[in-house]
Amino acid sequence: MRRWIVVILAPACTLLAQTTSPPIRVSQVLASGVYLDQGSATGLAEGMKITFQRLAPGEAKMAAKPVGEGVIISVATQSSFCEIRSRAEGMQPEPGDLAILAAGDQENLERIRNSARRQRYAQVVSFTSGDPLEEEARKYVPSPPLKEEGRLTGRIGFEWNSLTDRSGAGLSSHQEGMAIRIDWTRIEGTYWTISGYWRGRVNSTSGQAQTLTDLMNRTYHIGLFYSNPRCPYQLGFGRILLPWAASLSTIDGGYLARSMGKAVTVGVFAGSTPDPTQWNYDPNRQMLGTFLNAQRGTYESARWSGTVGVAVTRVHWRPERQFLFAENSLFVGTKVTLLHSMEADQRNPKLMNGQTGVQLTRSFLSARFQPSRRITFDLSHNHLRGVPTFDVRLLGTGLLDNFLFQGFSGGLRVQPVDRLTLSGNWGRSHRENDPKASINQMYSAAWSALPWINSRLEGRYSNFTSSFGTGRYTSFTLTRNLGEQLRLEAQAGQQEFHGALTQQTRARFIGGTIDWSFSRHYFLTGGWMTYRGQVQNYDQTFLTLGYRF
Repeated sequence: MRRWIVVILAPACTLLAQTTSPPIRVSQVLASGVYLDQGSATGLAEGMKITFQRLAPGEAKMAAKPVGEGVIISVATQSSFCEIRSRAEGMQPEPGDLAILAAGDQENLERIRNSARRQRYAQVVSFTSGDPLEEEARKYVPSPPLKEEGRLTGRIGFEWNSLTDRSGAGLSSHQEGMAIRIDWTRIEGTYWTISGYWRGRVNSTSGQAQTLTDLMNRTYHIGLFYSNPRCPYQLGFGRILLPWAASLSTIDGGYLARSMGKAVTVGVFAGSTPDPTQWNYDPNRQMLGTFLNAQRGTYESARWSGTVGVAVTRVHWRPERQFLFAENSLFVGTKVTLLHSMEADQRNPKLMNGQTGVQLTRSFLSARFQPSRRITFDLSHNHLRGVPTFDVRLLGTGLLDNFLFQGFSGGLRVQPVDRLTLSGNWGRSHRENDPKASINQMYSAAWSALPWINSRLEGRYSNFTSSFGTGRYTSFTLTRNLGEQLRLEAQAGQQEFHGALTQQTRARFIGGTIDWSFSRHYFLTGGWMTYRGQVQNYDQTFLTLGYRF
């Protein structure tokens, strides 16, 4: 009889011993939270909710006094850190206090512990699609770090560039430089990230003028960013756009922002304005400002984001502008998008012949409706005051298209077949001195895979009349990928412009680029550009040898 009692009670005692675990206690108290004496080795994970209780020696568990509540925000192997969210009146956490998990978290913890114990024994029953109990427990195990954390990709190259003047002087020059493209996410497990592209000169044998290729390369963005979901502060430095007000100029500088809850962010920014595609481009301008952003909703249904701020600018550190800026965006699912940005200046009487008050400097409104993936409708209104200072040589590249249509314009983008995309834009422009309004037109067509040669071809045409001049341009781009190692690209175009911004009324260009990855880590890039215009006539050749990582 005694033997049968032992046989019956042994499994029960073993199960009781396995499920009994030491209580979690407070080991150290800090101003911002407390340390617990258990960690990931016993199944604790970030996000678990804790209730603190105090029990005097010898007292029953029902006599425990509540101390406060908290949430685990950091976990090590043998310890964890808990942030205090609330405290009982007149109570403060002390070493030795009990840390009781919330009911749901306690159940998850027991599943994890039981799953870990089961793995010590041989599997008797096999499953063709996995053990259901283990799969259920696995859902509660903290996920491993994402593959993107600490990932470093990019390439660095050393460039040689030659420029030959074809205007009759016969001058030539060369320069050396570097080009870097990098994407380093969560650097060494931190919340710092660096991404973007940079190209610059190292030296030059003479004062080489800016070419079309140089101007296009100056539109790059690269920056170092800090964003921690547990920290209210965000930082960014480099050649960047302000994330909450992308309509402002690109700046060589930085920003500092602080979240004031889930929906509101405030911050400051400062820097110079180096982008030659901006309406009021000036590389010697400095800008300083502050902003406030608010957001509501979700992208699945409807989402709104609004930013308002003030800024001042200096040119060679002399006062220039004081302006208010605002930017709003509304997304309704994936079908409707509304965007509006504006700037209003406080007139400077020294620069405006004694005029004072506020004037609307620029405004851009865009509405987009996409009933299906093959068709999109656009309606825009663009208002710009003053004389632009962007580089008109970039007209044929399409980088200045947002300034060509002033007033109301409408657009249509269709995809009649899978590989063909057609788009058009039509607008009505009327200046104060014009006897009648003019119609601006812009068309583009792109075929992603041409028959026989399996290449991508894109063509663009524009005919415009704006406050700063009139003109037209045509450009074509042909791209061919030969596997993953070789990429070929050719570009050609012609542009005509009549206005006070430049003496060059007609220019033609043609160029090509070859990008060859001849080994796992090394690449070679070469190209040329031939430019013929009334002001500039040159041939440009460049060669880059670099390393990929």
